[in-house]
Amino acid sequence: METIISKTREILGREAAVKGAGLIREALKTRGEAGIIVATGASQFDMLSVLVKDDIDWSLVTAFHLDEYIGLPITHPASFRKYLRERFADIVNPREFVYINGETDPAVECKRLGDLIGRHIIDVAFVGIGENGHLAFNDPPADFETEEPYIVVNLDEACRRQQLGEGWFPSFEDVPEQAISMSIKQIMKSRAVICTVPDLRKAEAVRNTLKEPVSPLVPATILRNHGNAWLFLDQDSASLL
Repeated sequence: METIISKTREILGREAAVKGAGLIREALKTRGEAGIIVATGASQFDMLSVLVKDDIDWSLVTAFHLDEYIGLPITHPASFRKYLRERFADIVNPREFVYINGETDPAVECKRLGDLIGRHIIDVAFVGIGENGHLAFNDPPADFETEEPYIVVNLDEACRRQQLGEGWFPSFEDVPEQAISMSIKQIMKSRAVICTVPDLRKAEAVRNTLKEPVSPLVPATILRNHGNAWLFLDQDSASLL
């Protein structure tokens, strides 16, 4: 995994978006279409704001949703479907955006999503790393073995407190306890991974991701086993390296 450190989160976001956009255009040139995975959260704001302005033929791109809370309506400010519609899908109008519906039967939804993503090559996965080292909503200890593309996960306290701290919920009790998440193995099937991780609060997770043994206890360490992954940091998130 190649690590790129920028001076600010704004520069980090721009560099991550430029790299990701280049990979999408490369897929369009060689395959005539592209498949991508799009993450959410405060860490993706700057990257997405640049990516949506890039000169990409989005009509040839199919995008998949990375994770979503179970039971949270799409009208809720913390809904990742709402986030992705407002910050990505409604701006670029891709050929298709496959959302996770957290308001239906989770088992049925996981199967639906798994069937859909199984028909596509994923050229670029845009992801982040949580304060607890999670990848998507695969909190530690993450399941590194399941072959299911999407799974139901229990959110640990650190993960839920991060969502509260980022301002998505008014109280800890309001943060859902479960989510549907893309699995570790499905993320790792992506031909390339762009991992965008700004801010001082992520510094310990970044250090652990790069320095600790590859382990479900630090789920993001698995990215070191990917042959085509880039980790974009700012000076704050890289401060403990």
